Amino acid sequence: MTISGSWQRTARGAGLLTPDGRIASTIFAEMSALANATGAINLGQGFPDEDGPQEVLDAARRAIADGVNQYPPGTGMPVLREAIAAHQQRFYGIGADPDREVLVTAGATEALAATILALVDDGDEVVTLEPFYDAYGGLISLARGVHKTVPLRRPDLQPDHDELRAAVTDRTRIILINNPHNPTGTVLPLETLELIVELAHEHDAIIVTDEVYEHLTFGVGHIPVASLPGARERTVTISSAGKTFSTTGWKIGWVVSTPELVTAILAVKQFLTYVNGAPFQPAVAVGLGLPDAFFEGIASTLEAKRDLLSQGLVKAGFDVTIPRGTYFVVADAAPLGYPDAATLCRELPALAGVVGVPISAFCHPELAHEYASLVRFAFCKKTDVLDRAAAQLSRLSR
Repeated sequence: MTISGSWQRTARGAGLLTPDGRIASTIFAEMSALANATGAINLGQGFPDEDGPQEVLDAARRAIADGVNQYPPGTGMPVLREAIAAHQQRFYGIGADPDREVLVTAGATEALAATILALVDDGDEVVTLEPFYDAYGGLISLARGVHKTVPLRRPDLQPDHDELRAAVTDRTRIILINNPHNPTGTVLPLETLELIVELAHEHDAIIVTDEVYEHLTFGVGHIPVASLPGARERTVTISSAGKTFSTTGWKIGWVVSTPELVTAILAVKQFLTYVNGAPFQPAVAVGLGLPDAFFEGIASTLEAKRDLLSQGLVKAGFDVTIPRGTYFVVADAAPLGYPDAATLCRELPALAGVVGVPISAFCHPELAHEYASLVRFAFCKKTDVLDRAAAQLSRLSR
């Protein structure tokens, strides 16, 4: 079978194919395969090893038993769209019409794909932070957009405001912000978010926010960009159930935006998955309506796990940047004599029986050197698993 040259060029630019035409493996696939092959503790890929709240799991079982197993509506089941709108109002004071301003998707990744493909034309610029979640670069390339980045500067891993101002121009179509930020665990402060809104107005850009870790912040509250003055009418808010309810395999995400933007995104989304996850949608609606104590509890539990793993990494000899959100902690391997974290990550299963992911895998090649010694470790695991990982990592200090 012959594959067109134009498709190959696009796929290579998106990182889907290697130069010799093979399917490119992601760093997550490589490190997870290494963990499976060696029996190492997988702290590389960000998935929990415990199930979510019983009320949510039971609701999914009931939905299956009740026959909720066929195609749901294209925009998502009304019960979930209403729950998403109620969630936005309850936590952030953001009003949304569940019938015109909410769209259910196959996880946040499909929401991002449909949004970028709908709104970006050939040559449009998309600004992201760097390091960036790997799907961003691929999706921008598939839309034939131009990917521009603003680096998160060490040691605090925050963007420089002057560099942010310089990156956003009249050619910018989308400012894509992941907050809380994967892979660094950074939470953007209010003044940075306000600058993003200012720049979007100045250059007539759309703000797209990836907020999947919105309920997993530590000692700081989550501020949705759409809640800021002047932001609602030009913001596409994306989130999902996977991280909040430890149901990453369900792939239930959503978009909240204006009717015009939601309509444009739906026009693309309907040709991606069409619909998904019928019995999981009413279950996620149950989850979004859980009491405040649940949302407070998942954050405090995860914060304790963050501290447990961070202490183990410090004892092992890493320099650690304590995250303010997400599943992830960033550790600098340079003090251990590893200026190249990718090398360490490939050797770590043999050295300590643990797998991590190099931060450089989330960067363009020309900027990867700035983060070359940094490793991302996931702490969304059982406490006994993190205890074992910390003990095994202590071998490095010896």
